[in-house]
Amino acid sequence: MRSGGERSILHADMDAFFVSVELLRHPELAGKPVVVGGTGNRGVVAAASYEARRFGVHSALPSSIARRRCPHAIFLPGDHELYRKVSAQVREIFDRYTPLVEPLSLDEAFLDVTGSRRLFGSGEDIAWKIRDDVRAELELGCCIGVASNKFLAKLASVEAKPRALPDRIKPGRGVMVVAPDAEQAFLDPLAVQRLWGVGPATLERLHRLGIAHVADLHRVDPTVVAAALGRNQADHLIALSTGFDDRPVEVDRDAKSIGHEETYAQNLHSASEMRTNLVRLTDAVASRLRQAGVGARTLQLKIRFDEGFHTITRSTTSREASDSAAVIMEMLGPIMETIDPSPGIRLLGVSGSNLGPVFHQMTLDEAAEDAPAHGATDAALDEIRDRFGADAIGPASAVRGGEVRNVKRGGQQWGPDQ
Repeated sequence: MRSGGERSILHADMDAFFVSVELLRHPELAGKPVVVGGTGNRGVVAAASYEARRFGVHSALPSSIARRRCPHAIFLPGDHELYRKVSAQVREIFDRYTPLVEPLSLDEAFLDVTGSRRLFGSGEDIAWKIRDDVRAELELGCCIGVASNKFLAKLASVEAKPRALPDRIKPGRGVMVVAPDAEQAFLDPLAVQRLWGVGPATLERLHRLGIAHVADLHRVDPTVVAAALGRNQADHLIALSTGFDDRPVEVDRDAKSIGHEETYAQNLHSASEMRTNLVRLTDAVASRLRQAGVGARTLQLKIRFDEGFHTITRSTTSREASDSAAVIMEMLGPIMETIDPSPGIRLLGVSGSNLGPVFHQMTLDEAAEDAPAHGATDAALDEIRDRFGADAIGPASAVRGGEVRNVKRGGQQWGPDQ
């Protein structure tokens, strides 16, 4: 079933969000190449201003390469808590216009404004109102795509953005509308890799068939495309190439996984180093699980070795969901002991999935000793951190020089917003 013109879907995407938030407290840096991210040899760019993008700097680029491309770039450390706070303020503006908001990350979301048109005007009218409110109240920019479905709205928001060219920054439209009767004309000239699901391998196969743009998909026999990609993938891409997408905006999407990972400035080479850092990571993940009000049945350990960036994952599943650092450590500890760290480990990660409610029960040892159950202990830890700060208390292994050094929120995380 084609969505047609019945629905009005917006995709709102903040402009260089992390950098823009930083510029609010560093206005003297406006117009300069600013990068938010790590400055060490193993740092990664989290966001770049359009001035920095002119030199080929972009998110996920190693900081060392970013510095070579733009030696005069100004690097700022990330402040994830601040970005979350501002993101919540942006969300408050979205909520004024519709209750149907699906956040994708801190800086982008889908909105279904179909039922809001009688009150606020057309989808385009609402998009401009939202953009004006964000600018007036938060001094931030955002670009919004308007279309009959999520796929087209997201493509449209990209077209609405400013563009960093080698010699200048080209202003964007701010709002881009794809009308129902103009969907095919909008799609046909786009590079085929703009379709969701076209990665490097798929793109290579499509190019072999002479398919470089969306319009080319319509000129090739579908059976030929299916033979090259497989029936399911071919059907998926052909449907998208006609603008078909009937997915609803999913309000308050549940997290599929919650986790945390860290890249180390110096490789880990010993089992004791691995265990120390695993304790810190499990503590951070357990805390995030409790904040989300869920527990994880499946726990995964991620390890990336320095040589060749070879990455392995190992997972285990229990019968009941847990949000306890002690339980997570009990599950992942034995797996960690089977890993030889001597080649050098540059990254460790812990994640929990298969999420669900937690039912705290006292163990036999806890009952016999009249000790508090894991849930009560963890709740006390959370309360102390809420009152006195994240580093007020933590695992003994997190103590360095008389201070607690827990995993910071600025590290790479994944969860509901990723």
